[in-house]
Amino acid sequence: MGLGAKLVSAQLTFYTNPRSRGRIARWMLEEVGQPYETVILEYGGSMKEPEYMSINPMGKVPSIRHGEVRVTECAAICAYLADAFPKAGLAPPLEDRGTYYRWLFFAAGPVEAATTNRSLGFELTSEQESMAGYGNYGRVLATLEGIFAAGPYIAGDSFTAADVYVGSQVMWGMSFGSIERRPVFEDYVRRVQKREAYVRAQELDGSMGSG
Repeated sequence: MGLGAKLVSAQLTFYTNPRSRGRIARWMLEEVGQPYETVILEYGGSMKEPEYMSINPMGKVPSIRHGEVRVTECAAICAYLADAFPKAGLAPPLEDRGTYYRWLFFAAGPVEAATTNRSLGFELTSEQESMAGYGNYGRVLATLEGIFAAGPYIAGDSFTAADVYVGSQVMWGMSFGSIERRPVFEDYVRRVQKREAYVRAQELDGSMGSG
């Protein structure tokens, strides 16, 4: 058995809390369609215990363990799972991954920073914009709008791991008011929320309550 086959068959463990960004990783796991064990961690309790801190020193969820491989951060988890289980078809061929990587990590960087600052009531001055990786909130949203207007999915005509992550960011942002509701955002969200894996993930996390 080659290394790739051994990795695919390795135990996959998901560390999460239903009231967290773990919902993003849960959706990705359901898209992959491989069996996995779920470990629910408590805020301020088991998340901060040495056993879990050895997996994620930040003491936050989500994280995954795949055999001996440990991955934290939602965007990294999405990208890793797409590569670890290529039969799911959640990453474009390497020669077509420019757009996929570009917008997956745009959401993990500028979108995350801009919307977090927005939700905390922090607005950059024009002098501060050059120091911030995202420039300003308006530019980030205009860029997102252009991405969604370009095609049905982030990387073109096919749904990928980038849609799991970017789609989740937009859903959460609109729900909490850190991303303005715009028609192109709402159309995109309605499209990805119809996916069976998304529906399953929501049901699983919903059934677990607050963990």
